[in-house]
Amino acid sequence: MSVSILLADDQPLLRRGFRMILEAEDDLTVAGEASDGEEAVELARRHTPDVALMDIRMPGMDGIEATRRITAAGPLPKVLVLTTFDLDEYAFGALRAGASGFLLKDVRPGELVAAIRTVAAGDAVVSPRVTRRLLEEYAQVLPLAPDQREQQYPQLAALTEREREVLIAVARGLSNTEIAASLFVSEATVKSHVGRILSKLALRDRVQVVVLAYEAGLIQPGVR
Repeated sequence: MSVSILLADDQPLLRRGFRMILEAEDDLTVAGEASDGEEAVELARRHTPDVALMDIRMPGMDGIEATRRITAAGPLPKVLVLTTFDLDEYAFGALRAGASGFLLKDVRPGELVAAIRTVAAGDAVVSPRVTRRLLEEYAQVLPLAPDQREQQYPQLAALTEREREVLIAVARGLSNTEIAASLFVSEATVKSHVGRILSKLALRDRVQVVVLAYEAGLIQPGVR
């Protein structure tokens, strides 16, 4: 499967370096380059790449707002953001805006390529455990009180009781294997439940499940 990529970074040298790494792979192509968030949104609309590699700090429209607009427009591209620190408010904001994960800007070439393939395949490159730590670190940024949040997510009513159990387990950072063991079901059953949860809640991946669970008040910071 060929994967098309949009590069969004205000540093031409960095974009050139990423392009060289990506185009050395037979299954990866660069569909376009953007120097700011506004251009990234426009190119994402025009080319509909599979993955957008998005710098967070850019002049004008930053990467978080660009991510929000791109993910709101449709299922593609999946957004993978670049940040300087693995646990900072920018990474937190990007995940809440709809990113499927983040990478450090000094990522190794092999890790960058693997991450893009992972996101293109529909998974996230940030584990639910890391997402949970981010959300606990910046929980005070969540805008609604816990008793108000779930009212803002009526789609949760579509989940069965078992799907809700699986959602909370995912939000606590458990893998499919761990969830299967705790619920005494097969991993295939858990995978099926996760797929239905993503479909019913219109979420992209497990990371988005964690974000929604916190925002809806299903999980409280610091509670295991």
